Amino acid sequence: MALTVPVARVLDAGFKLGEGACWDAQRQVVWFVDIKRHYLWVHDPATGSNSRAEAPGQIGWALPAEGGLLLCGLQDGLYTFDPEAQAFSKLMDVPGEPAHNRLNDACTDPWGRVWFGSMDDAEAEASGRFYVFDRGAITPAGPTGISITNGPAVSPQGDRIYFTDTVGQKIMVADLSPAGVGEAREFVNTGAIWPGAYPDGPVVDAEGHVWTAMYFGSCVARFSPDGVLEAEVEFAARDITKMCLGGADFRTAYVTTATKNLAEGEAEQFPDAGCLLAFDAPVAGFAQARVKL
Repeated sequence: MALTVPVARVLDAGFKLGEGACWDAQRQVVWFVDIKRHYLWVHDPATGSNSRAEAPGQIGWALPAEGGLLLCGLQDGLYTFDPEAQAFSKLMDVPGEPAHNRLNDACTDPWGRVWFGSMDDAEAEASGRFYVFDRGAITPAGPTGISITNGPAVSPQGDRIYFTDTVGQKIMVADLSPAGVGEAREFVNTGAIWPGAYPDGPVVDAEGHVWTAMYFGSCVARFSPDGVLEAEVEFAARDITKMCLGGADFRTAYVTTATKNLAEGEAEQFPDAGCLLAFDAPVAGFAQARVKL
């Protein structure tokens, strides 16, 4: 079950809350964020270079969009980011979101829609929920009443979407189509496997298996489409937040980590905490659709 693979430290920047790893197949780079420090990062594996832009607030995710832009989820709504100008521009608010909430994680589906979640920034109130952004319109869609949302993640065929309730220690699944999303049902109760850990950002591979990062769990785990645990990759970091599959063959797994919940003295136990990590995955990912603005 445990996969023994070499894990490379791609970037050690002491991320407070590294998140949102996303492979940009067109640019051949990986985007990710440090939510609490308001940074949007990009790593270019061809050159080994890393650069960052400071967002105008807490930034949960950035997804490649049409027109050379990125669509980003910040605490106060959706923004576009122009990598050439290094500029953020406010696009729209998320209607009805409480001021104490922020946006946390997102993905695209094959039709260029963006599925994203909100959460209480204090991680206390169950005020988070999921939405879909479809060519300029935001609609509530998916589970509600969640304190920390993660995902969503969509299958290669676009017929399934996975929603994560981190505090509830469960991943849910719903049927998906161009017409919309069905009722969510339980996919995996991760608390039954790791009582002291919490499912964080998920991604689906080309075989339709779901990988999830495990916060407080020091690993990423791979589940079959019927919810059976098939593999784990362990790290020298405790708080694993998100994984994506990239590289020219989509077989490089990039993994973000966090340090914000490490107590004084714990950092020595987890030397890769706060790093962007990478390993060779046993199965490929697939190209994500660009956001249709």
